[in-house]
Amino acid sequence: MSALFQNAYYLAINFNAILYGVELACYEMTISALFRRRKKWGRTDKFYMAFSTALLLLITIYVSTEAVFGEEMWIVHADIPGGQVKFFLENANVWYQTMGTTSSIALNLLSDALLIYRMYVVWTHYWVIAFPCFLYVASIALGIIQLYASGKPNGNFFAGKAAQFGTAYYATTISLNVLATCVICARLAYLGRALEAARSTQGRGRGARRYTGTLAVVVESALPYSAAGIAFLVAYGMQSDISILFGAFYGMFTCISPQLIVLRIVTGNAWTKERATDTASGMEFETLDDSRGGMTTMVATNAEGTFAADLKSIDSAEVV
Repeated sequence: MSALFQNAYYLAINFNAILYGVELACYEMTISALFRRRKKWGRTDKFYMAFSTALLLLITIYVSTEAVFGEEMWIVHADIPGGQVKFFLENANVWYQTMGTTSSIALNLLSDALLIYRMYVVWTHYWVIAFPCFLYVASIALGIIQLYASGKPNGNFFAGKAAQFGTAYYATTISLNVLATCVICARLAYLGRALEAARSTQGRGRGARRYTGTLAVVVESALPYSAAGIAFLVAYGMQSDISILFGAFYGMFTCISPQLIVLRIVTGNAWTKERATDTASGMEFETLDDSRGGMTTMVATNAEGTFAADLKSIDSAEVV
């Protein structure tokens, strides 16, 4: 364990604390939004409350175990023979570290399940999620194997068989993240261009930006989650000492990104299955070629009624 690793670990614990505060704020806004309409609660509202609480509980376990291990290594057992290096090697598989790893894998499973569902929501076709579901099942199996390899006696999350299984697990789950991000971004970009054409040519679709703007695309596609995952996977696969820092960002965005999606859902700013279906089915394009300027005008029809209805009923509509 090098000095670079210890510095990266120290920074990781600090960034965990900062981003944990962000998660607490997002959770509070989500619960407040749900309670403001508690008289109209449905099953989906109760589900998103339970889902958000589960995310918060799991990320609390992860942040706490990382902080406790740092305290034990640098403060409580700072004067043991062999120092921090010996303590790390002998306690890398301590029970609470295994519990922290378990919570992070459970977070992955919850977050990936939500992403797969959101892929279906914006596309409204089951074939879109067929391969992501296969990756999801594979990640469950690899996650269990990785937990066993890192938690058994003399196991080490960053070395040996545990690192090999860990690389396979994270390659699978992060591939799912990236695939979901690309698929959702592509769909929202398509709908955004079409609705913008409707707005500019016929004055329709003025409410589209709240669903297809830059912020909507970044949040709906869980872009920070995928970006942090790629950075972590590269560093972890190379067995770099800085991988633990990227792992902290990845672990925290595993919680924050889905929490932001839930926040958009409960506040009525996210895509629903009905909205995506109505918008896609209501768009018929005419390509008009201008022989002089070579310009092509895309005219979208039936978009005005869809988004007018969405915006008027946004506070009372049941979210799917």
